[in-house]
Amino acid sequence: MNRRISSAALNVPLPPEEAFRLFTARGERDWVPGWEPVFPVETPDDTAPGTVWLTASHEEETTWLVASRDFPRSVSYARITPGVRAGTVTVTLAATEVGSEVTVTYDMTPLTPAAAKTLDEFATEYPSFIRSWEELIAAHLADHIDVQP
Repeated sequence: MNRRISSAALNVPLPPEEAFRLFTARGERDWVPGWEPVFPVETPDDTAPGTVWLTASHEEETTWLVASRDFPRSVSYARITPGVRAGTVTVTLAATEVGSEVTVTYDMTPLTPAAAKTLDEFATEYPSFIRSWEELIAAHLADHIDVQP
């Protein structure tokens, strides 16, 4: 079993200072169907290093922890799905003429052979996975913010 590192970029028509929120635990609620992070303790700033939240889907529960934050340039999350996989998700934002280029990197280690197979499939589909994020964000912004193409 080997570590899997998948990285891809998407474009968001907002400057990094505004786009950053879209890649936080609470901000993803706005555009990710079914995303419902649960905070075990009251958390006024969901990007503060050390902040923990939980998500559940497909019969798995994942624990997330903010590992680092450099607003508005980057945020890194540790994530552990017990008995399945563990690793980090890092989001970096760079200003462009029309908004932000956002690079999302998953660095995951499988904890079982079955998880290794699933991570291989995830890596193969990763570019389309990130394209779907761009589409979901664009649809959200079109509904909520006056964004000029």
